[in-house]
Amino acid sequence: MRYIAFDVETPNRYNNRMSAIGIAVVEDGRIADTFYSLVDPEQPFDWFNTQLTGIDSEAVLGAPTFWELWPRIEPILSSGVLVAHNAPFDLGVLKKCLRGYGIEWRTEVPGLCTVRMGRRLLPGISHRLGDMCEYYGIDLNHHRADSDSLACAAILIRYMEAGADPGRYVRYYTME
Repeated sequence: MRYIAFDVETPNRYNNRMSAIGIAVVEDGRIADTFYSLVDPEQPFDWFNTQLTGIDSEAVLGAPTFWELWPRIEPILSSGVLVAHNAPFDLGVLKKCLRGYGIEWRTEVPGLCTVRMGRRLLPGISHRLGDMCEYYGIDLNHHRADSDSLACAAILIRYMEAGADPGRYVRYYTME
């Protein structure tokens, strides 16, 4: 099975646009491909989000909008099970971007949340991304979409190496 670990950063509290997206493709128990892009959200940035992500309006000057980026990322996102650390958040932002730009994609997508999976596999410990990376010795530059997507992919791989079947944790997320 092919897993598409992804992470998004947002410009403001509305979480309806992206300011960055990172993607790490997992095939045969390894990271087979990666993608990263800043995204012009065409919305103002909140101070909090800029402090968290390091992304502001100057950083996204010349970056593609979601509309412009979609033809490049859609084939990747459509090629497997979407995986995110706290999938309801990242899939929710994706859904709002699609809706906001009037892009029709799928009514639902297969998704896997590494937080939910981890809580079942490793109960009793913190499943925050930074804590999981420390637990597994994974490098992390937190709140950077490229680093967060790679970390999510690495966590999924660790779960699979320990014998977990990710297919048992896949659920379908509504995208309409």
